[in-house]
This record gives sequence, structure tokens and C-alpha cells, in this order.
Amino acid sequence: MTATVAIIGRPNVGKSTLFNRLVGRKLALVDDTPGVTRDRREGLATLGPLRFTIVDTAGLEDAEEGSLAHRMRAQTEVAMGDADIILFVIDARAGITPSDRPFAELVRRSGKPVILLANKAEGGKGMAGTYEAYELGLGDPIPFSAEHGEGTADLAQALIPLIGIEDDEDEDDEFPADADGEDEADIDIDHAPPEKPLRVAIVGRPNAGKSTLINAMIGEDRLLTGPEAGITRDSISVDWSWRNRTVKLFDTAGMRKRARITEKLEKLSVSDGLRAVRFAEVVVVLLDATIPFEKQDLTIVDLIEREGRAVVIGLNKWDLVADQPGLLKELREECDRMLAQVRGVACVPLSGLSGQGLEKLMEAVMKAADVWNTRISTARLNKWLADVLSHHPPPAVSGRRIKIRYMTQPKSRPPTFVLFGNQLNDLPKAYTRYLTHGLRETFNLPGTPIRINTRTGDNPYSDGRGSGRDSDKKR
Repeated sequence: MTATVAIIGRPNVGKSTLFNRLVGRKLALVDDTPGVTRDRREGLATLGPLRFTIVDTAGLEDAEEGSLAHRMRAQTEVAMGDADIILFVIDARAGITPSDRPFAELVRRSGKPVILLANKAEGGKGMAGTYEAYELGLGDPIPFSAEHGEGTADLAQALIPLIGIEDDEDEDDEFPADADGEDEADIDIDHAPPEKPLRVAIVGRPNAGKSTLINAMIGEDRLLTGPEAGITRDSISVDWSWRNRTVKLFDTAGMRKRARITEKLEKLSVSDGLRAVRFAEVVVVLLDATIPFEKQDLTIVDLIEREGRAVVIGLNKWDLVADQPGLLKELREECDRMLAQVRGVACVPLSGLSGQGLEKLMEAVMKAADVWNTRISTARLNKWLADVLSHHPPPAVSGRRIKIRYMTQPKSRPPTFVLFGNQLNDLPKAYTRYLTHGLRETFNLPGTPIRINTRTGDNPYSDGRGSGRDSDKKR
């Protein structure tokens, strides 16, 4: 087990910049606006020989009971309680402010080891505030610059006695570099290694109930929730286990229509959510069952299909719906009609508030992952293709016959097929869609993107010389 270090301080002192510096990647959103961070975010930090879990938190501030700021502070206090070590951060350029003193007393009462970090200490202006930090009674402050990386050696020296040095730690896999990892084995399902968690992103419009759903799934108030729309800003990952299968859940910011997004911070939040989608394996699109299939919902599903991720539709707030059996049948028919690119996608009624339908949702997620990993043998594919071509051959284009010779599946995640033949550049899109629907129905591939690529033999007469035969060289 690695030590857990929580970054604590008032808003806008550079906690998220420090978090990004320690994890070595820009995972947390950073902006000049105070209060950007709301949920606590964890990452694996590397600092010299040290490896430890670092936790970014919302800024500590006094707030009224029940307000959003008060709920953010409660999340920070939970992080303090779970931490082994606290990094208390001040703004060295601003010096000690009235709000720093009560918060310094709060971390002192926690009984945890505290390291005082005077951030933004680069230049002579910051050193004056660093000297002021002695007044807090938290020990010698460490002059630091999260923006420029100054002071990291001093921070490492302060942490070594508290953490110790461990060897051969694995790197964080929140956003791995390669989400495919295919091989050429001819098997039905290419499962990921059992130690790799299944990455599931929860996306949807603002106020669809994404954070509430994840809290219900894991059985704790891990993520900030409330009636306000747009609470979630960062894409937060949460580790979980369902029926002995490890899962990494990603909560994301609500995605509005692009034309309505004007603030820089919201653009950053949506961009972070799209990044989570790109590295997910299954994406749950959460709809408000009282107003389902808005245009933005369809846009989100289309984006996920283009990214090649497996899709599951979650109909949230189902407890607020009247005539549930009739509406469910109607919504499933509407789903197949409006989302033809992922025909057969699972539509699961659920309620994140009451916990209704969570088991069925996860069963649908696991099935979608299996379909996404499906690989079909070349023999089965070509037997199917021969039957298709005999009943419905591709049409001639400009009097030229299109000839499909054979088909293979070089990869899964999503299922990707390659057609080999002549004149395939002229293959009509309608015929490609016909093949896609046939593959989906024949080999039971509901709700997953299907890719069909083509490889055409070289024209032996294109250079004025005739060899009398086509080349099967791939382009």
C-alpha cells in the first residue's frame, strides 16, 4: 500500500497545478478562476525515488450549511481524514491571509503529519510571503513553484522520512497510451488481462444524474452532487469491484450543445470528458427518462460511435416515469430508429437516487464489453460473405463490376473488418451499410460500432503496361 498525501489549502493557491506537477500529467483542470476543483481527484505521484497517492481537493472556505461550497468543504475534510500526510499550501505572493489561519488550525487538529508549502515563491516577491508562513506554526515552509517545478528536491526530502522509498511501483493507468492491445489470435472474445480494470465512462447532458449514479454504484458519497446543474468539472475516476471484476468508473462534466458553451472553464470541462470517452472501453450515455432523446443526446452517441467505444443507454430517473412498461417499449423502438449506427444498443431503465436497475445496468455494460471484444474467424466470415454475395451482389458502378474476393477481421475493440477485391473504392455506402447490418444480425453484435475497410488490388494497366493479372498488394 502506498502512502496517501492530500493537498489542502484555500482556493486559488495552485493545488491543482501542484497535483499535475506531481503526477507528471495535466489531469486536473487549471484556471485562474477560484474554485475550479470541486471533487477530490486521486493520482499516482512520482517525486524522485518516492511513489505515493496524491489527492487534489477543493479549496477550503467558510460557507453556509447546505450550499455547494459547504459540500465541497465536506469533500475536502473527508480527504483529510483518509490521508496519511497533508500538504498545506499557501500563496507565497499573497502572504498569509485571514482565511489561512483557521484552516491551518484545522489541519493541525487532524493529528496528521503536515508539510507547509509556500507555492508561487519564484522571484523575490514570493520569498516575503514564505517568511510570513512561519506564523502558522506548521514548521518550516518549503519555498515552491508548482508552475516551474522549483523546490521539488526540498519537498522530496521532507516526504522521505514520512513515506519511505519503495521500488518497482506500477504506473497509473487512468488514461493509458494504448486502449486496444490487439493480437491476431482467432478467438471469439479478446478479453483484457484480468488484472486490468474495465474502463467505464458515464456521460450525458448536465443534471442527468451521472455523479448520483456513480455514488449509488459504489455505495458512498464519493462525488459531489446537488440540484445545481454543472457541478462536475473534472473527469474523476473511481476504482470499484462488481462481481469480482475490477472496474474504473469515470464521472464526466455535462455536455451541452457547442453553441451554448461560451466560458473557457466549461470548454475545458467538456474537453476533459471527451478525453475520458476516448480512453474508455464502455460508455454509458445517461438520459433523463422524463425528457429522453434530446438532440444533444443523439450527438453524444454519434461522437462515441465515431470514437469506436461500446455504448449502453441508461434511462435515469425512471422512478419519476408513469406507464413504465409502455414507455420502455416505445423508447427502445425509438432508440433503434434514431441510433441506427449502434442498432440493438441496450436501453436500461434505472434510478441513481433509489438504486433501481443498477445490477441490470452493469450486466448490460459487461455484455457490451464482450461484444466490443468479439473476434470472428475468417472461415465463418467468408462462409457468410459467400451467401450474401450470391443473394445480393454489389451493384455495378458506371458499367464496371465490383468484385469482393474475401473478408477478414484483423482486430476487435471495436470489431473491424477488411474487404479484399477489385474496384472497392467505388463500393456504394448503402452496400457497406447493408454488410454492416448483416454482420450485426448474423454474429450478434448489438450496440457496438462496426468498422468495414477495403483493400483493392492495383490496376495492372494504370501505368500503361499490362501484366494480365491484378495485384493483391494492400494500399
